Amino acid sequence: MRAVLCKEFGPPESLVVEELPTPEIGDHQVLLDVKACGVNFPDLLIIENKYQFKPPLPFSPGGEVSGVVRKVGAKVTTLKPGDRVLGAPGFGGFAEELAIDARNCVAIPAAMPFDVAAAFLFTYGTSHYALKDRAALAPGETLLVLGAAGGVGLAAVELGKAMGAKVIAAASSAEKLEVCRAHGAAEGIDYSKEDLKERVKQLTGGQGADVIYDPVGGDFSEAAFRSIAWEGRFLVIGFAAGPIPKIPLNLVLLKGAQIVGVFWGSFTAREPERHQANIRELMDWYSAGS
Repeated sequence: MRAVLCKEFGPPESLVVEELPTPEIGDHQVLLDVKACGVNFPDLLIIENKYQFKPPLPFSPGGEVSGVVRKVGAKVTTLKPGDRVLGAPGFGGFAEELAIDARNCVAIPAAMPFDVAAAFLFTYGTSHYALKDRAALAPGETLLVLGAAGGVGLAAVELGKAMGAKVIAAASSAEKLEVCRAHGAAEGIDYSKEDLKERVKQLTGGQGADVIYDPVGGDFSEAAFRSIAWEGRFLVIGFAAGPIPKIPLNLVLLKGAQIVGVFWGSFTAREPERHQANIRELMDWYSAGS
């Protein structure tokens, strides 16, 4: 089989394509014929040795895939050959064949194309876990999404609306905000031109945002936190801007607020049953057109 390999840490240009033998599977694994593989920000980080998980060299990147089960291990009871699934191997997905733990696979609806499935799990899985399990987002609350035109940002916009929240999208251009509105945002803030803190207060009648979803970091985090509502929840998703923000803890006290970490990858490994239940709920929402 062909596979994209990271043989030394560096930019995408340093990756190579080579032939590898078909992987052997363990008792709890399945062998997938990979049909599509998503490309996500962690894939860039992992090949530059900047991610939380550090697989030994050489390895194939690619953290989420879709495909068809060709073979199952001796102790696999949840899947069978021919099943259409998506999976989260963490890495290894940029290959024609993949050995993956069956617990990291979920059957996909017949109407879901493979390319959609391969771009579904990281973005919607992360945002669903963040909003449901970490923030307990409730109908009628206000959700502020930073970096709202990105992958996880757009997923958070859609899910926030589906969960009954008023969604305020924050992005860096008018064009990006138009995309966010098309995906369900009620309001938009262009933080390249507008004062983020003051605009949030204006849009919420001075109350602030109940939940803030932040995959960006950098200079916008503190400004966003200063606009949080009493007993609000600030979700730390990632640091796409680069710098890791330092939020003054006196603000947390004065707002009665929570700063909540969202490490979806660790959650899926530590609590696979809850993860599977979350993905089933997402699949139901997808099938219903939500």
